[in-house]
Amino acid sequence: MSKLHLVFGGRVADPTTLDFIDPSKLDVVGIFPDYASAEKAWRAAAQRTVDDAEMRYVVVHLHRLLDPDVEAGKA
Repeated sequence: MSKLHLVFGGRVADPTTLDFIDPSKLDVVGIFPDYASAEKAWRAAAQRTVDDAEMRYVVVHLHRLLDPDVEAGKA
């Protein structure tokens, strides 16, 4: 299984949290086949909004959500 990663971001209520104000307005950057390409996309998106403290972008390890037993060494 490929190690898919999702990059998205949006406006947060508090810059120290991931409490997105309006999930319907999330900026979905894309789904990437590996962490390196996801990190590159995350950096580009975050850099575009560097002066806006209420914007936050994250990388989600989809492969861990799709098959948690493999990541935990149980499979």
